[in-house]
Amino acid sequence: MEDGDWVLVRKPAEKDFWNPTSMALADTSRPLKVTFSGPAKHWTDAIPIGNGRLGAMVWGTTATETLQLNEDTLWTGVPADYTNPEAPAALLEVRKLVDNGDYVEATKAAVKLSGQPSDVCYLFFPSLALHNFSFHHVYQLLGDFKLEFDASHMTYTEGSYSRELDLETATARVKYSVGDVEFTREHFASNPDQVIVTKISGSKPGSLSFTVSLDSKLHHHSKANGRYQLLMQGSCPGKRIQPKASANDNPKGIQFAAVLDLQISEGGTVHILDDKKLKVQGSDWAVLLLAASSSFDGPFIKPSDSRKDPTSESFNVLKSIKTLSYSDLYARHLDDYQNLFHRVSLQLSKSSKSNLRDGSLEMNKVKSSTKDSDFSTSEDVAVSTAERVKSFQTDEDPSFVELLFQYGRYLLISSSRPGTQVSNLQGIWNKDIEPAWDCAPHLNINLQMNYWPSLPCNLKECQEPLFDYISSLSINGNKTAKVNYEASGWVAHQVTDIWAKTSPDRGEAVWALWPMGGAWLCTHLWEHFTYTMDKDFLKRAYPLLEGCTLFLLDWLIKGPGGYLETNPSTSPEHMFVAPDGKPASVSYSSTMDIAIISEVFSEIVSAAEFLKRQILGKKDDALIGKVRDAQAKLPPTKIARDGSIMEWALDFQDPDVHHRHVSHLFGLFPGHTITTEKTPDLCKAADYTLFKRGEDGPGWSTTWKTALWARLHNSEHAYRMVKHLISLVDPTHEADFEGGLYSNLFTAHPPFQIDANFGFSAAVAEMLVQSTMKDLYLLPALPRDKWAKGVVKGLKARGGVTVSIGWQEGDLEEFGLWSMEQNSVKRIHYRGTTITAKISVGKVYTFNRQLKCVKTYSL
Repeated sequence: MEDGDWVLVRKPAEKDFWNPTSMALADTSRPLKVTFSGPAKHWTDAIPIGNGRLGAMVWGTTATETLQLNEDTLWTGVPADYTNPEAPAALLEVRKLVDNGDYVEATKAAVKLSGQPSDVCYLFFPSLALHNFSFHHVYQLLGDFKLEFDASHMTYTEGSYSRELDLETATARVKYSVGDVEFTREHFASNPDQVIVTKISGSKPGSLSFTVSLDSKLHHHSKANGRYQLLMQGSCPGKRIQPKASANDNPKGIQFAAVLDLQISEGGTVHILDDKKLKVQGSDWAVLLLAASSSFDGPFIKPSDSRKDPTSESFNVLKSIKTLSYSDLYARHLDDYQNLFHRVSLQLSKSSKSNLRDGSLEMNKVKSSTKDSDFSTSEDVAVSTAERVKSFQTDEDPSFVELLFQYGRYLLISSSRPGTQVSNLQGIWNKDIEPAWDCAPHLNINLQMNYWPSLPCNLKECQEPLFDYISSLSINGNKTAKVNYEASGWVAHQVTDIWAKTSPDRGEAVWALWPMGGAWLCTHLWEHFTYTMDKDFLKRAYPLLEGCTLFLLDWLIKGPGGYLETNPSTSPEHMFVAPDGKPASVSYSSTMDIAIISEVFSEIVSAAEFLKRQILGKKDDALIGKVRDAQAKLPPTKIARDGSIMEWALDFQDPDVHHRHVSHLFGLFPGHTITTEKTPDLCKAADYTLFKRGEDGPGWSTTWKTALWARLHNSEHAYRMVKHLISLVDPTHEADFEGGLYSNLFTAHPPFQIDANFGFSAAVAEMLVQSTMKDLYLLPALPRDKWAKGVVKGLKARGGVTVSIGWQEGDLEEFGLWSMEQNSVKRIHYRGTTITAKISVGKVYTFNRQLKCVKTYSL
């Protein structure tokens, strides 16, 4: 057979293992593109691309283009010991004050449980002005990759400009015409080849001329390395530079290097300018490859002791791909990215009775001037995404929900891959030396929310950096538990950094004193197992769960009435009114403390039972006996006088009923101790709690509330929170907003925080599918009138099952199930009807609207 007759056929994407049989549910998917009407004016108008480790923000300006670069290991600081030998004495004092009911004095004394004072104040919560971030360090930026074109590019042809992020291909594209020449730029961040790739081309031969340079706000120098390369080398501060502080005693920080490699077409020329810029003239096209690396060698190795050479590492990356063409690089990038992205698809539409074709969808379509198939055509959505955000409050376009759902999945793939750092408060994208909240992982909701979509949205590999991070935290956390609390096991508090800091920061107890961060993270270990049924993973994870449990057993102390209690205890970032009428934050056994401990205890018991069954001879050890004993003594979740869930152990007055945190509902979501079937009274109280809290709050609060309402099977309120998030934030007056979306769909606190992007995807998945190891709930919180017709394919459920569902006019039409992990028996629930289904490995089962299996086939 001639070579020309061969056709490369990719194996089907996981979402396509099952397709609906009903013609009415045929694929009507629309382009998943974030589009812009012009170049970025603000950072939150720029397009984020990333490969998990390297990130860039693409502005799309015509005369000059800036790619703001990030590398996920660039942080200030060095490893350090932040344990506090004076904490045990302070702990006794605080406990005594709490026991005596003196909560105001306990709150003051609890400051002694945190670290040493500092001059760095927390700028972003004036109400918590004593957030002093002296100990953990700050995520930094890498620098700028700058392109400068001649002045003619400032006046491009009107109507010719387009800029978009294509989620299907993880590619940013910019296109415009100057005179009769059309200029195109493509940017993507390749995970398999570890480079950021840019291709620039002009439609006429020899029409491309530009200058390229590298720059950084960090200490650096850059130079030309021959005619076709630029090299930038620099360093992060080894100590967080404080206002008016001397830099003389700064230890050696993380070193970094970036190398930019240039390829041009025949006929073009390259000149070196000022020994640090490359000038290209008369080329048809240019391909620029950016590799970058740092000397970071793990959280326990000082940068001064690191053997990693970021310069040679960057050159080696470029050397390894020198034989690959642009097409090769792009094909490898697509194959890697789409293997993850194409596991899940979502199509939503309004009722056919409301004649969607004449409604919101057509409003979003305009004729496009381009013929290039890679760009929006007249069949595509060409109105800017910002306009779609603005119009959502009136048109409620379901296809926009699809886009925002998939954008969250895109951002997780782009900011968290095996071997990278955890996705931080801004993923990997940051432009500032002193970013908001230092871009630090926060453990009282934010880091956990970043990983909420990884399991239900079929991106389990993206969670691996979290498990590496938990392992590092357990090592430092062991020292913190021992020194600060004279306890065994390991502990982590609210704010941490790349050096895996586990001790509490200096600051008010209302936020700094929260030793449940590590325990909440540990719930992700068991969740990962329940979704994947990966026995080898559970064996690796069990020691982390065990260490966390040991700490919790030591942290719990006997209280009155025979219950075990946590003392001191706070409900994250929230105050209460003490009986003497003064504000306080420290008491005992906050509802969230007990809910998290209860979750961890039930998980380690389940994990031990599973491992005991799998590994013959593993005995029911003494630890599990202690856990079972402690479980029976944990205080129950209590209902307050007004019918809401109590946030603290006592029914204190709440000075801020609309507080952004909903910590006392942890047991409902992401926990499992409050359920519609087993605890209807608590669900009724949770419903009232959410109603009382109100709908306002930062983006992450909005998406947490969406998931909570979904768990209550309340589709109306879950959808209200979806709609609440979708409002356009003006970056020039962002302080006037709470929550919302920027024009590039980044979610706002404000300022930008990425957690709500991830929380949104997870919450939408929760509205469509919920599960336990034995149960599967179909469309439990579907807003039937808003998303009347839809197909979701490839969502994951606990027990290793993949779920696809089609529905019409708000009613289930058919659904498909399969498992690649193990045979299982599932109880399937849909609107009061329950059936039992046996699922065999490698078989796809199709069920009709009566929940009858009508078709099976092998994968």
